Amino acid sequence: MTATTSVLFDAPGPKARRNILISNAVALLAVLVVVVLVLIQLDRQDQLAPDKWVNALNGNAWANYYLPGLQFTLQSSGIAVVTALVFGLIFGFLRLAPFAIVRAASGVVVEFFRAVPVLVMMFFLYFFFSRVVAPTGLIASADAAYYGVIVGLTVYNGAVIAELVRSGVKSLPKGQREAAAAVGMTNNQSLRLVEVPQALTAMLPSLLSQFVVILKDSALGYLIGFYELLQYSRQLGSGYSNILQTLVVAALIFIVINFLLTWLASKLAGNLSSRTSGDVAPTTSTTMAPTVDAETK
Repeated sequence: MTATTSVLFDAPGPKARRNILISNAVALLAVLVVVVLVLIQLDRQDQLAPDKWVNALNGNAWANYYLPGLQFTLQSSGIAVVTALVFGLIFGFLRLAPFAIVRAASGVVVEFFRAVPVLVMMFFLYFFFSRVVAPTGLIASADAAYYGVIVGLTVYNGAVIAELVRSGVKSLPKGQREAAAAVGMTNNQSLRLVEVPQALTAMLPSLLSQFVVILKDSALGYLIGFYELLQYSRQLGSGYSNILQTLVVAALIFIVINFLLTWLASKLAGNLSSRTSGDVAPTTSTTMAPTVDAETK
């Protein structure tokens, strides 16, 4: 028996493959032309001068700007990841509560924070902390932007995580809750001990992707005066008139960190899929062997 390959569309023939190759070559050539034109324009504006790049990459830039900015970026993002996860789990549980009024109230909270743009939330929280909380002495006025970024990232991404928890639990087979009820568990025990742990395991790659979003959105904090990596890079560029170079370095740092997080998410997704998928072939062969022997006998 010959194996057949199933495809969504007709497989391209020799002429179609040649046309695809030509179109790819033309597109690549066009991209190279654009890159060359950009580099020529940058050179005309003295943006490729070696001293601009040296000042953006020397020890002073890393010790006094990039590393402190990266520290505040990772610190605020790390705190926001933890608080957003707690917020998401709490409201995810509330959205699955047996009482309709609790589900409705938590649903309003989650949908509100999901609908408001995170930058608008940061601005609102910055003014709240600077003009309402800081005068009471609970926080310093200089820390208003810091808390505004963390709380803004927490409520927005926590609302997204809450919806992930709700949808993850709803996607589980109904037999999970029925099995928990069969051994005497209540609805809350079933959610806490059976359903939510399985949902969290299944949506772990999505959670890590949301953590990447938190890291990237922390850069919006520079608009409210939060000194993170982007703000430190802009400050360095303003001092040496090489903002383009410093922003390129900051972008590369973000790309490397996000690439590592995405790689980790893909590795976890692969491990989870291999753990949850069983190897059926050996079981089938061993169970069929006694039947064949019995028939031959």
